[in-house]
Amino acid sequence: MDEVDRAIVNGLQGGFPLCDEPYRAVAARLGLSEAELLSRLERLLRDGILTRFGPMYQVERMGGAFVLAALAVPEERYEEVAAAVNALPEVAHNYRREHALNMWFVLATETPGGIDEAIARIEAATGLEVHAFPKLKEYFVEMKLTA
Repeated sequence: MDEVDRAIVNGLQGGFPLCDEPYRAVAARLGLSEAELLSRLERLLRDGILTRFGPMYQVERMGGAFVLAALAVPEERYEEVAAAVNALPEVAHNYRREHALNMWFVLATETPGGIDEAIARIEAATGLEVHAFPKLKEYFVEMKLTA
C-alpha cells in the first residue's frame, strides 16, 4: 500500500456520500479522479488488502432477519462443509474457530422465515446440526482502523 491507498482506506471508513455519483465525490475529496479511485479499490480487493467494501444494512428494518449460527464440523470434512455453507447466498461470512463448534457464520435472509429455510438446507446438505444464536440485544461498535 502506498500513501494514496492509505488515504483511500482511511477516507472510506464512514461517511460515504449518498448522492448520484458517490465515487466521484469521494475521489474529489481525496484529490483523485474517479477512475483512479475505482481502479485502486479494485486492486485492493483483488490483492486481498481489503476483503470487502460495501454498505452495512440493518436487515430487520427492511423486513428480513439474520442470525449467528455454528456447526461442529469433523476436521476431515471441514473444506467440504465450508464449500457447501459458503455456496448459499444467505451466508454473509464464515469463520473457523478453535472450539467444538468450529464453523461460525452469519445467515441473512429477506424474511424471518428464511432463516429456518436456510438452516434446513444447510442441515440437509451437510448432515450436521446447525446451532442458531439469535440476537438478544444490539450494540453499536464503530470500528475504524487507520491504515
